[in-house]
Amino acid sequence: MNTAEPSLTKTELRRSLLNTRKSLSAQEWRQKSDRLCNHLQNSPLFTQAKTILAYFSCRQEPDLSPLFVTPRKWGFPRCVGKELSWHIWQPGDALHTGAYGILEPLPDAPKIDCSEVDLMLVPAVGCDVRGYRLGYGGGYYDRMLSLAEWESKVTIGIIFEFASIPQLPVDSWDKPLHGICTESGLKIIQQKS
Repeated sequence: MNTAEPSLTKTELRRSLLNTRKSLSAQEWRQKSDRLCNHLQNSPLFTQAKTILAYFSCRQEPDLSPLFVTPRKWGFPRCVGKELSWHIWQPGDALHTGAYGILEPLPDAPKIDCSEVDLMLVPAVGCDVRGYRLGYGGGYYDRMLSLAEWESKVTIGIIFEFASIPQLPVDSWDKPLHGICTESGLKIIQQKS
């Protein structure tokens, strides 16, 4: 493995990046999140998308909530068994705390069909310059993005700049994302096929 720090495993990298993220002050976190949202909001990928899948921030992930008031169809995940189930949510709709302490739409919220999705904003612990993502280790996004119906969807990893690293250790099931957005800007890595 020719990584920037070849001695670090995914588990060690995850721990280090999460500790760095946790050490951000509330003000730094808000400023970085707001800059990241501005980059997304001004990108053609975002402005042209009608249906966007996103996430509710937890554990000091970049906060995308300022975007949720823009007139789009927004989808958010529920963890159902080992899969993600995507549901429509808009500001004012009820939420509940689901698996892993993450806010989720209610189980009876309308589902979003994969064919409607234009853009997916993917939470991550870290990403590398090739678009590979380090998640939390549950495999939910890896399993979903491996399915044929999701392969052509535009996926943008959402991280803070410190979590952008030269090269992650990659497993056979890891799927590269199409781009990465940080507070420094949006970088497209590969065009949608």
